[in-house]
Amino acid sequence: MDTTIVREAQRVAVLAAREAGALLKKLFEKLDSSAFQHKDDSGDLVTEADHQAEAIILGKIKQAFPGHQVISEESGDNRLASDWLWLVDPLDGTNNFAVGMPLFAVSITLMYQREAVMAVIYEPLTDRLYEAAASGGFRCNGRIIRMGEPRPFKRATVGWIQGHKVQQEQRAVRLRQHIDANTKRMMRLWAPTLQWSMLAKGDLDAIILYNSEGEDLYSGMLMVREAGGVITDYDGRPFKGMSKEPYLIACHPQHLPFFRGLVHNGLVGK
Repeated sequence: MDTTIVREAQRVAVLAAREAGALLKKLFEKLDSSAFQHKDDSGDLVTEADHQAEAIILGKIKQAFPGHQVISEESGDNRLASDWLWLVDPLDGTNNFAVGMPLFAVSITLMYQREAVMAVIYEPLTDRLYEAAASGGFRCNGRIIRMGEPRPFKRATVGWIQGHKVQQEQRAVRLRQHIDANTKRMMRLWAPTLQWSMLAKGDLDAIILYNSEGEDLYSGMLMVREAGGVITDYDGRPFKGMSKEPYLIACHPQHLPFFRGLVHNGLVGK
């Protein structure tokens, strides 16, 4: 892997995320219900802001790396054959944005041979810029953050992320209810990248993800790993590469046995 490409990609991603974020911030207060539409029967939304922010990001990537494959939330796959793959979610939290809830972010990830090697998440309303690179650490506004010693808890605060298509799956409902009943708080922000950023910063104790794959997934995962967290499947096997149907636990390494037990008991109905 060419590390000079990763460094240049990070520079481009930061510029693109900041410019797209500035646009989103400008549009946030001006959005009305006529400016968004439903994507499909799941109730997920898309706004003109998604498209405008995406155009900014894709333009900068194409200019700097015309031979790279890009998959973006609204435009789809450019289908170029390359070891390098960009994953772009120009507005993670569109539903929040559309109803006036100030919880949304820009997410840009670079993959090399299906492994995340660079990620940028930008939260425009707070001006928080999160960056990570493989073996390069996790930063928030330039400050390196590591999980360090695990924060003790009597009842955990857990981020729950679930795919739209499996919202009513009985196994998912059972697990979700179990987590909600056996933790201090189960958080669902409708903006997964913000939950991953919170875990990487130490503001959450864990994330439990139930079959939710998309352009916004791998940026936050890289940040959690670079902050010192672990990401496994429900059986404790380290998660590598990409998956169309991921079922994951992310947390501090020392807390993994606890959260594996929590998930196991939720799935079997204990």
